[in-house]
Amino acid sequence: MELKSFYIVICVLLSQNLAFGSNLIALSGKVTDALTKEALPGAIVSIPDLRLSAVTNENGEFAFRNTPLRGKLLIEVRYIGYKTLTQIVDFSTSSALEFALVSTVIEAKEVIITGSAFSTDERTNSTSVTAVGKAELLNRPSSNLIDAISRVPGVSQVTTGAAVSKPVIRGLSFNRVLTLVNGTKQEGQQWGDEHGIEVDQYTAERVEVLRGAASLLYGSDALGGVINVIDPLPATDGQVKGEFLTNYASNNGLSGTSLMLGGNRNGFVWRGRGTYKNGYSYTTPDGRIPNTGFNESSLSGQLGLNRPWGYTHLDVSSFKNNIGLPDFGRNASGQFEDENGTPFSAEQLKDRGLLLPFQDVRHYKIALNNNLLTGTGRIRSNISFQNNQRRELEDSPSDPSLFFDLKTYSYDLKYYFQEKGGWEPVFGLAGAFQNNKNKAAELLIPDYNSTDFGFFGYAKKTWNNLTTFNLGARFDYRKISGVEMQEEGNPKFSNFTNNFSNLSGAIGFTHQLSERFNFKANLGSAFRAPNIAELSSDGIHEGTFRYEIGTTRLRPEQSFYGDLSLDFETEKMSAGLSLFNNYINNYIYTRQSSNETRVIDNEIFPVFRYVQDNANLYGAEATLKLHPSNLIHFENSFSFTRGVNRATNTPLPFIPAAQLRNELRIEPKLRSLKSSYFSIELDNVFRQSRIDIFETPTSSYTLVNASVGSTFMLSKQPLRINIAANNLFDKAYVNHLSRLKYEDILNQGRNISVGIYLPFTVN
Repeated sequence: MELKSFYIVICVLLSQNLAFGSNLIALSGKVTDALTKEALPGAIVSIPDLRLSAVTNENGEFAFRNTPLRGKLLIEVRYIGYKTLTQIVDFSTSSALEFALVSTVIEAKEVIITGSAFSTDERTNSTSVTAVGKAELLNRPSSNLIDAISRVPGVSQVTTGAAVSKPVIRGLSFNRVLTLVNGTKQEGQQWGDEHGIEVDQYTAERVEVLRGAASLLYGSDALGGVINVIDPLPATDGQVKGEFLTNYASNNGLSGTSLMLGGNRNGFVWRGRGTYKNGYSYTTPDGRIPNTGFNESSLSGQLGLNRPWGYTHLDVSSFKNNIGLPDFGRNASGQFEDENGTPFSAEQLKDRGLLLPFQDVRHYKIALNNNLLTGTGRIRSNISFQNNQRRELEDSPSDPSLFFDLKTYSYDLKYYFQEKGGWEPVFGLAGAFQNNKNKAAELLIPDYNSTDFGFFGYAKKTWNNLTTFNLGARFDYRKISGVEMQEEGNPKFSNFTNNFSNLSGAIGFTHQLSERFNFKANLGSAFRAPNIAELSSDGIHEGTFRYEIGTTRLRPEQSFYGDLSLDFETEKMSAGLSLFNNYINNYIYTRQSSNETRVIDNEIFPVFRYVQDNANLYGAEATLKLHPSNLIHFENSFSFTRGVNRATNTPLPFIPAAQLRNELRIEPKLRSLKSSYFSIELDNVFRQSRIDIFETPTSSYTLVNASVGSTFMLSKQPLRINIAANNLFDKAYVNHLSRLKYEDILNQGRNISVGIYLPFTVN
């Protein structure tokens, strides 16, 4: 009944939006080379806040239909080999526009929409945000979205084999890192370290990674950072655009194929995508690891309107993932054996079917996004429903031992006042209603209900396009109630209700010291309410290798943080340094005390209890990029994080090791080919010996990666081919954050992948 009512509300809102007028207001202009004054055909002109884009013709001209009569919005102009241009345009006074682009060998800096209430130039966004574009997402082999962005300085991943990755930003993960998809907060079982992110990696046009607390704009779960998955802009009016991509990886036979089609007819926009991935067990220098394969299928679509009054888009998606869990012993020769004591054959290890135990994860989502222009500002809203179903199958491929069924209804509303005197104020409120039920005999957490509510005020002031100052405050409230339950006739969970509230605030500052130097700083507070597992878990589930016990006496985490960064850029070089310090009171983590254990089905499991102490996380990220010519690019990055338990003056658990990455990329100009490159990379991961008492140190290692790619023209459509090799010399290593480390299982060995990408456009 609740779901039916939700669909009715969406239909009513959509019908109201359709009732607006459809007067066509044109905005046109031209894009040229600033030096030669020649037209630049194929330049992309976009208005991010209206989800509009246009491509210049052979004369460098572009035209928008369905643009507003009034208001000021940011326009972005991009063209390969030129600096990205951003400009605020007043639609009430603008007619024909002309944009002159300056050529450069430095990679373009895109408009950023994460960490600020507005789309903004990266230089005027006070938070540390890195954008990973489509090309970078496709050029390197990866098995999931988090794996694809894990090269961003300050970002790591907690992994369970090749299929499951959880993001770690500056040492914080799980419910401390928030994932947004098309403006909707992703709601799954984020508390589990063996639970991945239920997102089709191919749907992203780019991913923005915010490093640092962002509770002011996003609420409780953004204490550590934000990963914002941004879908492609709708096609230009009068066009159908699409893309076909496929790839194959040698290590585990991973094949992925995705097809997307989208169009725009007089402001009516539509898009559909289908994706399928499948891989068998991955191999290490020690051999192949049984039951580490997976398969994934995803369908998504969008219908919407772009009009002078704004836009309304309805997004739907269905995601399904089956993930094998390695749970097999070895014989005296080191071979893995099945439950009968028979060693696995080479054919069995390459079988794409999954063995028990495995996870069956399904995620369904429907969301309505609106951006409505008013006489004095604009209203943005996001209303969504999500259903996350997680089955863990241990003894039967059809009868789950654990089954969590989570339903989430959420809303996010913001009102943007018209800019006046350089000030841009925003007020917003957001909330969610959750219900989670157990639908299997085994219980790890109880059934529960959760209610979230928060509201905030935010304002940004700009002086002379060189200096910005932003500040804001937010109030959040969360109520979570667990239900009394029995397991096999024995009492296991009692009723409980916890209420959490918090007032947080933040200020940010940016200043362009000169054409070459840019400075940013942030100071504020953030919070995170305990999740259901921390409050009430009692048991084990496949893949964790430990017995976890929660407590309802936990208090919210409260963070007091500061960070600053300095960026330097010339025509041939760019460099950046970011420093951060994060004090977290009531930091929640698991700890084993007195070697406590539990025996379950004749297996001994260590007991880990959720506890709290005050903590301090601090560190730095640095980048240095040298571009002596259009041919040669040398890029380097370094990041490290230190985590200290302030109560015991000992290291915090599960802190990633320091990393130094170096890449030499050659981009030759070849006849009949475009965007050709050859890359050789060194990933240097330092020894991690700052560990908690139950952890073990992890040795340092260096991986060599290489890749090559180029674009061919098929008629008028580009065909992109990439070949890449990760761990080229088949180095035996284990990452400190691999959950299989304690099962003596190494990370993947050599992995060579081939990818084909074909974007196409039809007028």
